[in-house]
Amino acid sequence: MKDFTEALTDLLSAANLAQAVALVVAVGIAWFAERAVRAWYLPRAEPEVTARRMAFEAVVVASPYLAALVVLAVARSLTAAAGLGTAVLDPAVRLTGALIVIRLLVFAVRRSASPDNKLKRFENKVALAIWLLVAAEVLGWLDFIVHSLDSVGLSTGKTKITVWSVIAALFAVSVCVIASLWVARWIDHRVSKIETLAPSTRIGIVKTSYAFFVGFGILLGLRASGVDLTALTVFSGAIGLGLGFGLQAIAANFVSGFVLLVDKSIKPGDVISFTGTTGTSTHGFGWVEELRGRYIVVRDRDGVATLVPNQNVITNPVINWSYGHPKVRLRIPLRISYGDDVELALRLLLDAASDHPRILRDPSPVSRLMEFTDYGMEIELRFWIHDPAEGVNNVRSDVNRKVWALFRRHGITIPPAQREIRILEGSATASSLAPRPRGPIEPTLDGQD
Repeated sequence: MKDFTEALTDLLSAANLAQAVALVVAVGIAWFAERAVRAWYLPRAEPEVTARRMAFEAVVVASPYLAALVVLAVARSLTAAAGLGTAVLDPAVRLTGALIVIRLLVFAVRRSASPDNKLKRFENKVALAIWLLVAAEVLGWLDFIVHSLDSVGLSTGKTKITVWSVIAALFAVSVCVIASLWVARWIDHRVSKIETLAPSTRIGIVKTSYAFFVGFGILLGLRASGVDLTALTVFSGAIGLGLGFGLQAIAANFVSGFVLLVDKSIKPGDVISFTGTTGTSTHGFGWVEELRGRYIVVRDRDGVATLVPNQNVITNPVINWSYGHPKVRLRIPLRISYGDDVELALRLLLDAASDHPRILRDPSPVSRLMEFTDYGMEIELRFWIHDPAEGVNNVRSDVNRKVWALFRRHGITIPPAQREIRILEGSATASSLAPRPRGPIEPTLDGQD
């Protein structure tokens, strides 16, 4: 009881109370500083990621901890001058300084690994975990924590898996993967500046480098943490068996995606359409936005993004309007009546295509009389355009409207399909209703009709 009373007296001493008040004040000032700095910075944040913006964000991230460090340093100086002791404030100052360094390092790593803020929600958690580890070392608790975590686990033969070994393996793998991502991003940055490489080749190099370095980082981290990689041969055999049966389509899509990147037949920005027949059909018309590992992203004129598996692009016919020369020929078939002037109709077709800004003059438009059918004469207008990526049906629509206006002005008719239907009444047969000859039929001399 006496020992407890003495410990409580020491804890509630003037020196300890003063240092505890300084800690509370430092936390409160840090909270207010964080809110004030964010309220000042957010309206002034630049929309683009620049070095200046990253510097300002680093200041915003470290500002609350810097304010707390200043308060703790001043409080330590005052308590030391008053002779009250600094047993609590000394480690608090060191841990606050360590927190500033850790927070800035985690911010820099997150920015380098994920410029689009995908990993931002993990930033504070990772920084807190690292700081707790450093705090345990500073306070002398780390050996006890490691021994406690290392005593909890499972033993399988010569291998012992403990909580501490799992944490160490995750830490080693994370460090190696982050280093691998840095190398891959450096390659991405360098390759993107090589203008002589085609866009599809750049994407192929970047995606291959990311996959290789991340996989290499995972293996290196496992090796550094003491995991026996020979035990993974069983899992690699199982993965191969799964790829052979259950993952055939996925593996085929990944291989097809690599082929598309290498042969440069389709690249981002191309205008393509999916159809079962060749020609100027616009079924499935859209722009290639991205080439992913398993699929390509095609956005049509309605703004809808279609995810097309890479295997479908490899095995099915695809019209690439941007491949090779951009010129394409369009046909507009029409039908006119037999009573119309066909030469006038052919001239009107050429007039309809003569003043359109997207129709080429070389080669020039032509009109043709194709055939004589049951319902009229089939004619056709043919012309070339050089920008099919801007749309094909809009040109057809403009020309059709002009043709319709010219035909109505000059009296050219477009006959509909006609069919004659005869209805037999009662029980009379078709032969009885047929017209009879007016006179006797004279036989021919040679006996033939």
